[in-house]
Amino acid sequence: MNILVLNVSPKGKASATLHTALYLEALHLEHTFEFLPVGVRIKRYEKDFAPARAALERADLVLFCYPVYTFLAPYQLHRFVELVKADGVDLSGKFASQITTSKHFYDVTAHRWVEENCFDLGMKPVRGLSADMEDLLNEKGRRQARDFFEQLIFSCEHGLFVTPPPAAPGGARPAYRPALPETAKTGHKDVVIVTDCAPEDEGLAAMIADFRAALPCASRVIDLREFPFAGGCLGCMNCAVTGKCVYKDGFDDFLRGTVQTADAFVYAFSISDHYAGARFKCYDDRQFCNGHRAVTQGKPVAYLVRGDYRYEPNLRMVLEARAEVGGNYLAGVATDEGDTAADIAALAANLALALDKGFSRPANFYGVGGSKIFRDLIYVMRGMMKADHKFYKAHGAYDFPQKQKMRILQMQLVGALLAVPAVQKQAKGKMTEAIVAPYRKVVEAAKGKENQT
Repeated sequence: MNILVLNVSPKGKASATLHTALYLEALHLEHTFEFLPVGVRIKRYEKDFAPARAALERADLVLFCYPVYTFLAPYQLHRFVELVKADGVDLSGKFASQITTSKHFYDVTAHRWVEENCFDLGMKPVRGLSADMEDLLNEKGRRQARDFFEQLIFSCEHGLFVTPPPAAPGGARPAYRPALPETAKTGHKDVVIVTDCAPEDEGLAAMIADFRAALPCASRVIDLREFPFAGGCLGCMNCAVTGKCVYKDGFDDFLRGTVQTADAFVYAFSISDHYAGARFKCYDDRQFCNGHRAVTQGKPVAYLVRGDYRYEPNLRMVLEARAEVGGNYLAGVATDEGDTAADIAALAANLALALDKGFSRPANFYGVGGSKIFRDLIYVMRGMMKADHKFYKAHGAYDFPQKQKMRILQMQLVGALLAVPAVQKQAKGKMTEAIVAPYRKVVEAAKGKENQT
């Protein structure tokens, strides 16, 4: 089988992810492996896609090989997918799978994004390998890599493929037109709207205009098309040590001084390749200059999305998870799928309310799970990621359960008592009441406050 490995890591041959593919190549001489350095040659392919097209046409199996960056694949792969679709190279019927390395922070959304785009191209995706960054260095990880490849070849031969997601209905909707009157602006809040709205994207431009009209406070628009990105994140970790990006395009100063100074953030985009497009992904990845620090924690966010959002479950997960992990109150998402004007007006009102009241909500699984992965990672790597470590200490992020010594002692005491038959008999039927008693006090206190008013 001719296997094309798309090495999307910006580190090129120095990629840890790539070495899993190299390991499998060394074990399987019966297959032909070809490697395409997408991560380091993306600008070259923008100018001349012919070498990439020829490699794709030769392949029986395309193996996407990349590190997970900010919930998804790196910008370089998003841009490559755009180039593939624009070129029109026929990949229908070819097999596809993927190898990623990460600390398992939203590797699932990265894998599903690749699968969604493979389905767009008529390919046959097989479930990929999501490895820890150090898995190849131990026998268990190497065995799992070998198991993955054996299962991959079996699946290609026997048709065990990923289940395709529901397809959006065909046909384009008429572009939305501005419909909302201007609302008087009050207060001193600053809302920034980040977008990459194309000049011809009249529908998205109208949604942004109506949102600004309905919002009862000042807003400003930042168009990512106007920023001179020198490139996508290189994964070099220089910013983890110095706090500065190696690029000289000024993005870190632009982010901290122009975007993150706002009181609330609105992201406006048209769905492209199951996300917001490659330019937005470049913006996402370059925010790693802030490391793993939730520097906008407590500030509300909202989204204006043009496209078939209801048919994009993975995208919906990414947007919710991004807010949860960042500690941002998600005020909502307005789309052009229904009563667009009403949805935009309601979103503007809700964002204004969240700003006025300082709303917050407890983190759900997306937020708790993602935060714990970062907590453990930074604690282990605190010697290098000094800025992250300082931030995590200052914000009480090191909430390790083993530090709750008094709580652990209490549970040991309760467990010891309940092991005594006589205590078990006395406690029978009373445990539930004992647990709920403190909650009853909170409710009674609230009733008392209500009566006082």
